[in-house]
Order: sequence, then structure tokens, then C-alpha cells
Amino acid sequence: MAVPESRPERLENGKQTPRRPSTAHLKVVPPSRELRDRIRALAAETARSFDRSKPLSREFLQGQAEKLLDEAGLPRSYTGFAMVCLSNEFWRDQFMSVDFSRRMLLLPHCLKHAEGCPADYDEFGLQCLECGACVIADFKRRAEELGYKVLVAEGTPIVLKIIVSGYVDAILGVACLDVLEKAFNKVLQVGVPAIAVPLLSNKCKETSVDEDWVAEVIEWRTEPPPVRTRSYLPLMRLAKQLFEPGTVEQFVPRTRLAQLPEGADPMTDPVAATEAIAFDFLARGGRRFRPFITLASYDAMTGGAASDGAVLDEELPLRLPRFVCRAAMAIEVFHKASLVHDDIEDDDLYRYGRETLHRTHGLPVALNVGDYLIGLGYRLLKPDDGEQVPADAVADVLRCMADAHLKLAEGQGAELIWRESTDKRLTPLEALRIYALKTAPAFEAALYTGLRLAGPVGDLAQKVTAYTRHVGIAFQIINDLKDWDGDDHNKLLAGQDALSARPTLLLALALDADDRRLRAALEPTLQGDGRDLAAVQRLRGLFAELGVFEKAYRLVKKYRERAREVAESVDVEPLRDLLVFLLDTVLDYTPSDQLGTSPLPVIQPTT
Repeated sequence: MAVPESRPERLENGKQTPRRPSTAHLKVVPPSRELRDRIRALAAETARSFDRSKPLSREFLQGQAEKLLDEAGLPRSYTGFAMVCLSNEFWRDQFMSVDFSRRMLLLPHCLKHAEGCPADYDEFGLQCLECGACVIADFKRRAEELGYKVLVAEGTPIVLKIIVSGYVDAILGVACLDVLEKAFNKVLQVGVPAIAVPLLSNKCKETSVDEDWVAEVIEWRTEPPPVRTRSYLPLMRLAKQLFEPGTVEQFVPRTRLAQLPEGADPMTDPVAATEAIAFDFLARGGRRFRPFITLASYDAMTGGAASDGAVLDEELPLRLPRFVCRAAMAIEVFHKASLVHDDIEDDDLYRYGRETLHRTHGLPVALNVGDYLIGLGYRLLKPDDGEQVPADAVADVLRCMADAHLKLAEGQGAELIWRESTDKRLTPLEALRIYALKTAPAFEAALYTGLRLAGPVGDLAQKVTAYTRHVGIAFQIINDLKDWDGDDHNKLLAGQDALSARPTLLLALALDADDRRLRAALEPTLQGDGRDLAAVQRLRGLFAELGVFEKAYRLVKKYRERAREVAESVDVEPLRDLLVFLLDTVLDYTPSDQLGTSPLPVIQPTT
């Protein structure tokens, strides 16, 4: 379901914060079963003309839903429901062709009886005991008999993790329209066949659903359709698989471990320990988006065989040259090295839910592991013996990665030098220049590498530079905003950038207001020890008072639109589609209603 792009300002306690316009008026579920069935039938008729070779877009679906309702004389308050029905018809045949054992049934816990439910929760959701007191047990039992994997949980993060990990190829989800709205973009981005059955209300307790509709869809099964939708899911899976233990060694063997006696602990050997720590860190967390960009850009310029939708049933790795895979891995290895060094320089506490390497192993060891990873990245860029890789292509890739490495060091150096200076002046333009150096080069190297290994880049080089600069800046601003929203995916400490007094765009926008009273109030935080939570709370209040969060989000939209203009100017259709997809994925962020208003949470690390 669509969320309008404009976000009017909200005044709360005199403070200005971004807010998403309400879409509640578009998420009314038709009250009668007769009306719901009528819209389903109209959606089936409308969807007959859809081109199923190309992914759906949210904007297209909303337009089709509004047209359907208008022509039927029905209110647009049913837009969300109609969009679900249209999406279901788009994916119906592809969903039905997926084997039961490769499907997931996602059920909401609000279908259970709130009082007296004997089931407990674990990290994967509600562990239904099938007591028979609610419909969850009936759906779960039948689905599992057929071979489905069943989860009783809310939200999309764990589902997306399971999909990208390669455990399921289709989803049947039961949820309210509020939850489906939040999940919609994610499902569209991944490109996995998905069917949704909306709950009959947005209540969070003891709601209901058209039970026969769910039961019917669970049983759906047919032969594969002649046309399948292009999906980047296989390449996402490959990017993740490349860094799984055992697979990494196929591309870059662990030479020190091989020299130890079988079963020996490498951490007990002073030479092998560095290799062991580095490979362990390489296997941790992250979305592997940079290597995905390299794989996908190569695929886009060589016919798109890996994203045509037909490869979901095939074994990974895909039919991509080994050197392309290794170059993609090198991008991630260099990125991981920069994270180790950044964590040292910033004295960050957590990375991927665990303590940072310098806190676990000490600063000298962590610094050395970062250096080791840089060497490992360059080892990956050496073609195997007998592998036919044009020397000029390898040289261009090395040049691009070296340039990216230098720019990253310059951007990080500018940040560090600013933090050590006594004059804390910072303009928004200076902050954006640092962002362009720190973030954009990695995206540029990832994209350029895939294109160059597919052939000469030519005039595309300039567009790649412009596109990645806009994306990189927007991405870094989003990271700033997430730092105040509370980012539980990565560093696990909300407001950490402010705690360390880093030269962020948000700080530059506040300083740019040139309000002496506010400058005086900012000074204690800038000169503090980086752990004064009360001072950071005051700083957050000042940011909100100055409208800093809203200004920053407007800049995100500005750079996102600039990147979209560059993407749409690309003549090669598969590459153009990829660039638009990257925009919608990398820059997929909407500030929460709590941004700038609620207390900063300090999130506990996972074990």
C-alpha cells in the first residue's frame, strides 16, 4: 500500500518533527463477505492484463486499485484491500507452482485468544501448542502436514532473513492491513511470490479472518507458469552464501588453519589466530548489499540470466564466473576492514550485536585484523591460474577500488581531524562533502566492478559516479536519522554518533541556525566525554526545536530524486531497473513518529 511521499511537519510540545500522513482512510476492510468477494473477482479480471515478467511497483498497484474501485462505484477507502487482492492475482500462479516444502505460512499472534492461551514466545514467535482454542492451530496443523514452514509472529525482518537465507521461496501471510502496508515494500523488493489474506480489522487482540479463504490458499498447487517475474532474490542469496563458513574458503583458502593439526584450535596458535579472528568477523551480520550490487550489475550487463525468475529452483551458486564472485567478495572484505578501523577510531561498543573487536581482543589485535582483511581483499582480486579475465578489466577494477579506499580514508580523516579540533564550526556543505567521501566510493566501486567485468563501461562511468554520490549521501543522512530513531540492527546504542560528537549533517544543520543560545547549549555536548546521556537528550531536544530532523529528511528526498533522474537516463533497461531497485532498497527509510520526541533507548546487546 502506498504511503504519500510528502510528510508535513508536526508540532509537538513546540518541536518540529517529520511525520507520515495517515493512511487509515485507505485501509478499510469491506464489511461484508459479499463485498470482499466482489473486489477479489474484480481484481482477478483486472490482473489478467498484467505483465508478469516485470516486478510490481507500489505506485502501479495503487493506481490500478483506485481505478478498479472507481469503475465499480466503490469508495477509495477500500484501496488497501484492493491492492492486496491485485497483488495476490499477480503472484497466484507463481505461488501455486512452489512446492509446499518451500513455502512459509506467516500467522499473526492476534488470532489467538488473548485470555488463557498456554503458548509461550521465543525468538521466532508464538510456539502454538495446538490446543484447539483458536484457528491458529487448525491452519498450522494443515500447513505443516503439507510441508509448510509456519511462523506465528509479527513483522518482516525475520521473514526476510529466512527468505534470503534460502529456506523458502513463497509466502502466505495473514495480517491486518496496517502490517501489510509496512511489509509491502519489503516483499516487492525481494521479489518473492507472496499471497496475503487481510484480517477483518486492525485490532491487536482476538481479531478474525475469512477462514475458508486462508484454508483454500494453503492448498493451492499447480505446475509452474510459462512466465515468471524477474527477481533479485537468487543474487541476494548468492551474495550471502559467498560468506558462509566453508564457501569463503573455496575462493580464498585459510592457509594457516591448513598448517595446523586436525582439530586444533587456531586461537591457540599465535600465527593462525589472526586468520581465525578475521574469518569469524567476515562471517558476521550485514546484509551483504555491496557484493550483491557487484553481482547484480554484472548480471544486468550480461543478459540477466540470474534474475529472470527461473533460477529460484536451481542450486546455488549461479552460473556466474568465479572471478566476478571473488571481486564481489573483495568489496565486502574491504568494507569489513573499514568497519574494524572505524570502530577503533570511534570507540564504538557493538557491531552486529556483539562487542567490537577492539573491546574483545584489544586495540592492537583489532587494528592488525583490519589490516589483514585489506590484504585478503587484494588476494581475492587475483585471477585463478588459467582463468580468462582481461588484464585491462582487472587493472580498472583495482584502480577503482584503490580510489575508493583513498577517498574513504580522506572522509574518515576529515571527521577525525574535526573531532580533535578546538573550533567546532561545521557547515552543512562541509558535512555533505565528508559524506560523499565516506560512503559514495564504496557503492561506486561495487557498481563499477560488476559493469567493468562485463565489458567496457564507456559513458556509463560518469553516470555511475553521479548516481552513487547521490545515493551515498542520502544513505549516510538516513544513518544519522536512524541513530536518533534507535538502530537495533547494528551498533545497538541509540544516539551513539552524538555521544561521540561526530560531525554529522544534523549537527551542521543545528550549528547553521546561528542561534547563540543554542550554540551555548550545544557546547557541553561537543566538549563532553561522549557518554553523557543527559546531554545527548538535551541535544536531541534542540535538534527537534530547530527542525533539524525535518530538514535532514528533506535532503534525503532531494538526493534520492537526483539519483532517480540519473537512473532513468540509463539506456540499458536491465541496468536501469537495477538502479531503481537499489534506490528503493538502500534508501528505504521513513522516520518513525518517535523521532525527536521520545527518550533515547539504550538497547542491550544480544548474546
